[in-house]
Amino acid sequence: MARITVEDCLENVENRFQLVLIAGKRARQLEQGYQPLVPEENDKPTVIALREIAEKLVDASILDAKPTAIAEEIAEVSATEQDEASVDKAAVPAADAQHPTAADT
Repeated sequence: MARITVEDCLENVENRFQLVLIAGKRARQLEQGYQPLVPEENDKPTVIALREIAEKLVDASILDAKPTAIAEEIAEVSATEQDEASVDKAAVPAADAQHPTAADT
């Protein structure tokens, strides 16, 4: 496990505040399934994000990035699951109508 310091990263960003924003966004991306740009080495996403910044693989442009295909795909799958759930709920009353109850006989 490589040791990363704030000073290593500050050489590549404007200030500590920007470093926090960049590292936080990149760590969230890694949590969402984005591929790391450095070997993981059993590190947590925050450490991986800092290593990527220190190696100049990630910079402030990440703050302006639009959602990618992965985020769009997650939203699409979520919408599909919601549609399927609403179809299942709509089918339940129809199934009950097909089977008479004791009160119907």
